[in-house]
Amino acid sequence: MIPHERSLVEKLKDEPFALVGVNSDPKETLRKAMASERITWRSFWDGGGTTGPIASNWNVHGWPTIFVLDANGVIRAKDLRDDELGKKVEELLAEIKAKRAAPPSAGGR
Repeated sequence: MIPHERSLVEKLKDEPFALVGVNSDPKETLRKAMASERITWRSFWDGGGTTGPIASNWNVHGWPTIFVLDANGVIRAKDLRDDELGKKVEELLAEIKAKRAAPPSAGGR
């Protein structure tokens, strides 16, 4: 997943897009992976196990688990991979652009 994630981050660097990682590996393993895999996006450490506070709050039981959130923080997809993930992200970006381009509401008139 990391090469695909890296390509998404690079491709969408000028878009309203953020990739956030959560990792349950031991800290030293995580540090080495972040350096060797050139992980430049924000990544949180979740306690070194699959029962950390982030995984517990989000009801994650296996890795990787992917949530795709829209601009309002609503989960719009889960566990998409590769092209499906990219298509969903592009769809959500198109929604943002369409909202920005829409004329202002007439206030119910």
